[in-house]
Amino acid sequence: PPATAHTRASPPRILSSSIMAFHDINGRKWFTEVNEQWRGQGFSLEVKEMLLDKKSDYQHVQVFESNSPFGTVLLLDGVIQITDLDECAYQEMITHLPMFSHAKPERVLIIGGGDGGVLREVCRHASVKEVVICEIDKVVIEAGKKFFPKIASAWDDSRVTL
Repeated sequence: PPATAHTRASPPRILSSSIMAFHDINGRKWFTEVNEQWRGQGFSLEVKEMLLDKKSDYQHVQVFESNSPFGTVLLLDGVIQITDLDECAYQEMITHLPMFSHAKPERVLIIGGGDGGVLREVCRHASVKEVVICEIDKVVIEAGKKFFPKIASAWDDSRVTL
């Protein structure tokens, strides 16, 4: 909920034309993301517990458990990347559309994808013989394995090379 005269809210952190911030409202911690790409709207989740807050060599990696159906949330530099609830909408579409447009994909290169979701989806295709994933940030991979085990479930597949 937005801050009103009856609530106490800490000021959000502003990054260019976007706001991604953790703040307190009435003693409860919230994460809010407002981005100019989606004018006139924002997205807030109540934070149940901060699970990871680490700066890697490349970005700020945060994971929190929300007090909502979205469940666990991964942020990179303050921007939502995946949640337990809706990760499949992204992972499946970005994977299966190109995979099914090819007659028999055997070798796949994934650039990025450290959370492991696209990797999981690629590995569902029986025709795939080799998957090379190029992810520079080991902190994202570790966070995926630890906090999103259902998403990061294919890292041990014998066809995968990191």
